[in-house]
Amino acid sequence: MKKIIQTENAPAAIGPYSQAIETNGMLYISGQIPVNPATGELVDNNIKNQTRQVMENIRAILKEAGYELTDVIKCTCLLSDMKDFKAMNDVYGSYFIMNPPARAAFAVKELPKGALVEIEAIAVK
Repeated sequence: MKKIIQTENAPAAIGPYSQAIETNGMLYISGQIPVNPATGELVDNNIKNQTRQVMENIRAILKEAGYELTDVIKCTCLLSDMKDFKAMNDVYGSYFIMNPPARAAFAVKELPKGALVEIEAIAVK
């Protein structure tokens, strides 16, 4: 059985998808872009600020579902430019200090709304 996870503390979906789906003790969080849920707008065009907003969006979804960052087992990071990898990685790493999850990072041609970064996550209890 699947459970739809929805919180106003993370951006609303901008398409036909859910913020997250929980099934069989696993939480699948859709890719989060750096949209401030209070304004519905992208945060400034700075990779560190954008990564921080993405991670806060992920944290809000985790919390809504009863999970924590320590429950995250896998992330996929998408960057509009690989030159931003180090700065993204510095912020990302500050959220996963001990026992970080498995991860993949890719550069892509472009991201929704012109974002610099998008991150999806999988968590398990």
